[in-house]
Amino acid sequence: MRLFLLSCLLVALSFNAQAQEGIFVEAERFSDYGGWSLDHQFMDEMGSPYLIAHGSGVPVADARTTVSIPRAGNWTVYVRTYNWTSPWCSSDGPGRFSVAVGKKTLKQVLGATGTGWEWQMAGSLRLPAGETELSIKDLTGFDGRVDAVWLTDGGICPPSGGPELEAFRRKALALPEEPSQNLSFDLVVCGAGMAGMCAAVAAARQGLSVALVNDREKLGGNNSSDIRVHLGGHIELGPYPALGRMIREFAPPVHENAQPASFYQDGRKRAWIEAEPLVTLFVPYHIHKTETSDGHIDAVIARNVVSGEDIRLTAPLFVDCTGDGTVGFLAGAHWRYGREARSEYGESLAPETADDCVMGASVQWYSSPVSKRVAFPLFEYGMVFNEESCQQLKRGTWRWETGMTWNMVSEFEQVRDYGLLAVYSNWSYLKNRSSRKAEYANDRLDWVAYMAGKRESRRLIGDYVLAQQDIEKEIYHEDASFAASWSIDLHRPDPENSRYFPGKEFLAHSDQYPIRPYPVPYRCLYSRNIDNLFMAGRCISTTHVALGTIRVMRTTAMMGEVVGLAASICHRHGALPREVYWNYFPELKELMKIGAVRGEDLPDNQHYNLSDFKQ
Repeated sequence: MRLFLLSCLLVALSFNAQAQEGIFVEAERFSDYGGWSLDHQFMDEMGSPYLIAHGSGVPVADARTTVSIPRAGNWTVYVRTYNWTSPWCSSDGPGRFSVAVGKKTLKQVLGATGTGWEWQMAGSLRLPAGETELSIKDLTGFDGRVDAVWLTDGGICPPSGGPELEAFRRKALALPEEPSQNLSFDLVVCGAGMAGMCAAVAAARQGLSVALVNDREKLGGNNSSDIRVHLGGHIELGPYPALGRMIREFAPPVHENAQPASFYQDGRKRAWIEAEPLVTLFVPYHIHKTETSDGHIDAVIARNVVSGEDIRLTAPLFVDCTGDGTVGFLAGAHWRYGREARSEYGESLAPETADDCVMGASVQWYSSPVSKRVAFPLFEYGMVFNEESCQQLKRGTWRWETGMTWNMVSEFEQVRDYGLLAVYSNWSYLKNRSSRKAEYANDRLDWVAYMAGKRESRRLIGDYVLAQQDIEKEIYHEDASFAASWSIDLHRPDPENSRYFPGKEFLAHSDQYPIRPYPVPYRCLYSRNIDNLFMAGRCISTTHVALGTIRVMRTTAMMGEVVGLAASICHRHGALPREVYWNYFPELKELMKIGAVRGEDLPDNQHYNLSDFKQ
């Protein structure tokens, strides 16, 4: 397999851009992140990735890089940062850090004030010409964040955000206006969660050249060690029991949420993709633009998360496995968000009136016992606990869910941050205030996810919209494909949690309605108005209610497998996704009977986290 990584990145990591007014240093280009982590989740929301000091209350090691000072003189240092607790607390926030240039640490503490992403002045100092070290010094371990550093001897501060900052950034970094690479494939798969991985490999095993694009190094989406959700749903069911068998080739054989990183076998997933000679993996690349003409995608533009450089990927066919329906949204595909009204599809489980409520995102965590007492800083930033409202827990899994009434795309940083706020505030109460704090004295907060696991955002509309009646009445569809087995599992704010945090819940309740396994129509897997766009994953064509049963990851992986097989039929006949349904569905049936699995002697190890069938 060809792994596409720009080799020049190794040199570019320490690159800093010199403009006439100063030196612009992107945090993600630091040569040594130290203990800081790269956070790419909100690039569309705030403009770029950033470094985050995610130490769960323990300060992380300094991030460092080298800058070249062009001339001796007095230089002022600015940092673009954000006081992340400001939506809930008016006092100084916990994400504090400082900046050092050369051997001098500037006195101003940053990251604790303000109400949005902004430039804060770290201080001024006299610098000689030549190379010097620039470092960011975390002071708390509580998620201070740095987007960029600006050193100037002219007193000019960059724009605070928006298109003006984007233009300033690209000029300062001397990034080209046009993509640096133009590459063509038979199929471009956008997103490398379980759906995207299976779509790419299924198509490649049918002879297609495939680009698989992912915005972070780790593959598997919510099943990666970044988020740590175990797989769910049955495989090898329905009219095509071969579907899903390929999951045995790479999926973790162990289960449970919020466990040590080794449970999720990131390396095994990566090796599985790299073993496919016709799959080219693009990581870490964030898709931020499409080129379209007359309801047809010509190309996607993907930005390297570290270097900021763009590449153009062209293909006759594209698959949106981004979860957020990002490619479809950018291309102008029809989409929905939130809950449909009961009258629209006649769904008894839908609300009377349509709204923008969705299932939330989980910030999972766990603690571990150690041999001696472990302190935890007092963390009180707008969320007040008492003996009744606190959660007497040592591990938080899927129920730690936020953002059900927020927008899971445009407000996702705040959704994630509220999850962090709840975890830290509750743990601080247990360790410092609770009458039972002795029970937690020797427990250490070992892991808190800083990447939140989403359940729902945009859903792209296909030629058919799967609804509650299709599932409960077992409606026959001639284009039946993969089988879904999970109950209709709909999350809402936990009523007990609502008593103490009305409108600001951080725990979810699951309403589950058992079903019989049912095959999903192929028509749910391609866009109704973008003629060469497939979709697989939680962004396929369903109502909010029906999403409750198809969103678990073994099921989304089978969607990807079907789409990859369908793409191969398109490739052979010069057809579009809709034409597979019109003209070539018997051919797809034959492929689904065989599936995309490779090898006969595979471990039968995917029997955990299954739902009971309705009898």
